[in-house]
Amino acid sequence: MATRTDPLTLEVVELIGTVVARYHEEYDRAAAEHSLTGAQARVLGLLSLEPLPMRKIALRLKCEPSNVTGIIDRLETRELVERRPDPADRRVKLAAATEKGRRTARELRDALDFAREPLAGLSDAERTVLRDLLRRMLGEAPLQATL
Repeated sequence: MATRTDPLTLEVVELIGTVVARYHEEYDRAAAEHSLTGAQARVLGLLSLEPLPMRKIALRLKCEPSNVTGIIDRLETRELVERRPDPADRRVKLAAATEKGRRTARELRDALDFAREPLAGLSDAERTVLRDLLRRMLGEAPLQATL
């Protein structure tokens, strides 16, 4: 695949970088309000959706499994996460958010306003196009319209 270096592509790449940086700044700020690091908040966010084995958490966060173990240990100490056996394979331990952890993850998501406010200014059609373009950039299939 050819690398595009035309001015428009470079501007889009720069804008994506700015959006990502703003997201991380706001996420880290929201995490700090709960006395969490950004990494702890991201793990908690993942686990609030579904229990996961540590290996899968490490793959999703693109980090070493030993880092995830330390993060889970700290979240477990605060009763935000618990370890439990995987019903499909009792040799595997799953990390799962507790009720307190799910509530904290929800509060973290609710605190992230930087994208919600500008997105509210876009029409449904514009948000759909943006979503589909982002999914395409990530190599994901577009969602089928529901009738």
